[in-house]
Amino acid sequence: MAYIEFRDVVKRFGDNTVLDHISFGIQQGDLVTLLGPSGCGKSTLLRCLSGLETVTEGQIVLNGRDVTNVPASKRNIGMVFQQYSLFPNMTVEQNVAFGLKMKKVDPATTERKVREAIAMVELTGKERAYPANLSGGQQQRAALARSIVTEPSVLLLDEPLSAIDAKLRKALQSRIREIHQELGLTTIFVTHDQDEAMVMSDVIQLFHAGRIEQAGSPVEVYTSPVSEFAASFIGSYNQLSGAQFKAISGSDVPAGNVVAIRPETIGISRERPTNADGYVVVGTVADSTPRGNVLRYTVRVGQTTLLVDVLFRSFHMFDDGETVYLTLPEHDCLVIPENARSAA
Repeated sequence: MAYIEFRDVVKRFGDNTVLDHISFGIQQGDLVTLLGPSGCGKSTLLRCLSGLETVTEGQIVLNGRDVTNVPASKRNIGMVFQQYSLFPNMTVEQNVAFGLKMKKVDPATTERKVREAIAMVELTGKERAYPANLSGGQQQRAALARSIVTEPSVLLLDEPLSAIDAKLRKALQSRIREIHQELGLTTIFVTHDQDEAMVMSDVIQLFHAGRIEQAGSPVEVYTSPVSEFAASFIGSYNQLSGAQFKAISGSDVPAGNVVAIRPETIGISRERPTNADGYVVVGTVADSTPRGNVLRYTVRVGQTTLLVDVLFRSFHMFDDGETVYLTLPEHDCLVIPENARSAA
C-alpha cells in the first residue's frame, strides 16, 4: 500500500471541475512533483491533501488513515507557499518556533529543534532578523525551516521558488532536495517549470485540465511522452503530422498519428553525413537563439520547421540562411498513436 493514496478524487467549484477523478499513490520517502500549466489542478490537489480544501468526491488516505474529512490541524502536514506567509512581527527564530509552541513542546526541545532547522536551511546568524530585513531567498528558507521543524508526516511545497531569481533558485532546488533526502521526508512539490521538475523529482505526475496526463520518473516522462500535450510540455518536442514526416523522410506512419522528435537528438552539419544512423534531410537555417549552454536553431525543411539544439560552441556555428544537413535518428522519432493523444 502506498503511503499517500488519492482515490478517485474530484473537486468542483460550482460547475467548474478542477480535479477530474484523480487516482494515484505516493511511496513513503519519495519526492513527487505535480507538474503542469497554471489552472490544471495541481495546487488544488495539494490543498485537498493538506485539508485547506474539501474534496467533492473521493478519498484521501495518509499512512493507512482516511484523512478525507480530518481537519487540517490534525493531519501533521507541513506546507510552504509561494508567498512565504511569515509572521512579519516575529524574528526568524520565533517564526520557526511557532509550530512547536502550538504543539506545547518544552522550551529546551524547542530551542534545540529550532537551532537545527535554521542550520539545515543555512540561516545561522539570521535568527534575530525580521522578515522585512531578509531577501526573498532567505524568507523562503525561513518558511521551509518552519515547516520541517515540526517533523511533519508529509511536506508540501506549492511553487515555493517561482518568485526567486534564477541563480538562487537553482541553489535552493539543490538544498531542498538535500533536506528531503537527509530527513527522509515524503515530499510533494508543485511547479509549472519542467526543468525544476526534472532536477528535483523521484516521480513526476504531469497534470493537464484536471487529469493526470502521464506519470513516471523524470527520464521516463521526458523520453517517452504518451500524448501531444506531454510532448509539448516536456522537452519541447518537434511534432510532425504523418504527412509532414513522410514529406521530409519518405517514411509512412499510420494516418492521424504524430511523430515527436526531441531537438537535441537531431544532428546538424554542413556536409552530408556518411553512414548516418537515421533520416538525412536538407534544410535552411532560419534563426538561432542562445539558451544558456545550448544554441537552438530553427531550420526550415521544405514546408516544415524543425528546432535543433546543440551545445553552444562559438567555433562551430551556423549562419541564418545557410544550407545544412539534419540527421533524424530513426529510434528517436517517436510515434504517438492517435488514440493516445490528449482529448483536452
